[in-house]
Amino acid sequence: MRKRYDKAFKAKVAIEAVRGEKTLQEIGIAYSVHPNLIALWKKQLLEGAEMLFEKTGKDKEAEATERKQDELYKQIGQLQVENDFLKKKYKQLYGTEPKW
Repeated sequence: MRKRYDKAFKAKVAIEAVRGEKTLQEIGIAYSVHPNLIALWKKQLLEGAEMLFEKTGKDKEAEATERKQDELYKQIGQLQVENDFLKKKYKQLYGTEPKW
């Protein structure tokens, strides 16, 4: 039966291999893992490292939400200015405050 390793363990061993302070054989002995497996994990770590800096779908959604929120705040501000203007003009024309 094959032994399975969790992600955290693989990452820990792969990072140690990337550091280069010990040989793959020394790391393998320390963690009871075959050096070829450590080399594979190291390769996967280095190849997948660029994905850490890519924007995920959640990041894009957050940006879109923030842009939409900014646009809505601008519209609210514009409507408040227009409403204040109309109240002022109504008062000038009719001499009283609007009843709405």
